[in-house]
Amino acid sequence: MELNLQTAQFIISFALEWRKDKGMKPLAIAVLDSAGSLVALAREDGLSNLRPDIAQGKARGAVAMGLGSRALFERAQSQPYFIQAMNSLASGSLVPVPGGVLIKHKDKLLGAVGITGDSSDNDEACAIAAIEAAGFAADGG
Repeated sequence: MELNLQTAQFIISFALEWRKDKGMKPLAIAVLDSAGSLVALAREDGLSNLRPDIAQGKARGAVAMGLGSRALFERAQSQPYFIQAMNSLASGSLVPVPGGVLIKHKDKLLGAVGITGDSSDNDEACAIAAIEAAGFAADGG
């Protein structure tokens, strides 16, 4: 299995339907590959112009650190200077809050999904559901 445009689009489509079924707020969804490059991005109507950057930042942090963004959030609480340093190295592009979920297949890192727009816990749950629906393992941290 691999992460390609077709798979990324499936993940996005599934996430959008899942959020509607759960009554969540509109979302921005980013799918990045294992190098942290954007594969696909969606922004629902009515979201602020910063939401796509937040979604990418959640996914980028997960890929860059090899940890779901929930783990980065927890680490930011216990070691704020470390996460601040990592964010500085990443030119401020990491968003260490839940909603950035690693995509894995047989313990191989394929990329990450970043979702924003609702609560961070709901964003994360939506990403996990979409990744698993695509046949991959999800690691939110």
